[in-house]
Amino acid sequence: MIAFEVADWRRRVFALYAEVRASTDVVAAHELWRRERDRLFMDHPSTPLLPEDLADFDGLPIEPYDPAWRFEVEVRPTEPRHLDFETGTDGVVPFDLIGIAEVPRVGGLDVWKLGSYGGGIFIPVKDALAGHPGGTYGGGRYLIDTIKGADLGQGEAPDSVILDFNFAYNPSCAYDPAWACPLAQRGNTTAVEIPVGERYQGLTGH
Repeated sequence: MIAFEVADWRRRVFALYAEVRASTDVVAAHELWRRERDRLFMDHPSTPLLPEDLADFDGLPIEPYDPAWRFEVEVRPTEPRHLDFETGTDGVVPFDLIGIAEVPRVGGLDVWKLGSYGGGIFIPVKDALAGHPGGTYGGGRYLIDTIKGADLGQGEAPDSVILDFNFAYNPSCAYDPAWACPLAQRGNTTAVEIPVGERYQGLTGH
């Protein structure tokens, strides 16, 4: 059943990020993350890859790890704001703005809380490479999506979070248009090029 396949996918993602957080070697953790995501995309029945892309798939286009793009940042309070994102599959997904993360060299990124059942923290990012050939996905990438298990943990300081752009990844809708994914809004868009993480290239279906 498809529901059990999706549940298994999420179970594996949660387990993968738990291993990443537990590792004391962030470069090795990033390699584990890359390798296991390649395996999921290649072998799992819930892969977002289209059949024509899966036939020639030999790995996601993820850049080598660069420690200069890992940050522990404080989330400072801001004026509340609500966002309803309409999807074709999950109805209206509500988000509430809970703060802003000021990231060196990048600027401020809005930090969202999922307003429906399960809660969760959501931080997407759209950089200056978005939509360009060989760049990043035009709708932006995800840094943190705790409801899906993508979580690098809290920083040492109160109200802080670890943002490592090496782990930025494309939403499922980047590979299969049947998915409707929340995308980066204005407050999650930066004029800076972020050259690490998952890129967007080499797929025959797009």
